[in-house]
Amino acid sequence: QVQLVESGGGLVQAGGSLRLSCAASGRTFSSYTMGWFRQAPGKEREFVTAISRNDVSIQYVDSVKGRFTISRDNAKNTVYLQMNSLKPEDTAVYYCAARLGAATVVVAMLWDYWGQGTQVTVSS
Repeated sequence: QVQLVESGGGLVQAGGSLRLSCAASGRTFSSYTMGWFRQAPGKEREFVTAISRNDVSIQYVDSVKGRFTISRDNAKNTVYLQMNSLKPEDTAVYYCAARLGAATVVVAMLWDYWGQGTQVTVSS
């Protein structure tokens, strides 16, 4: 069992940056593949990025490549999402997720644990 708590969301102008954090409980954080999803109003939850438990594999959705960076600090049980050059279309609730498998899968139902979400709003 792992609990995830996101922080760092907020309101930012287009072109700005935000850094999201996701703190995980438990002693086996390094065993989990970690990811970020987002959900805009009226839309399905969308995969954003994920990092494998040994940092070997990192995957991004095409729309954020070159702008977002995922990283993890196993000593702090935390995964980060650095978001630069933000666009209004990045506006959504961002969710942290964890899964015991090694693969960075994009299907939400294959992830085991979820945080409560943090709102990111990008104004034009």
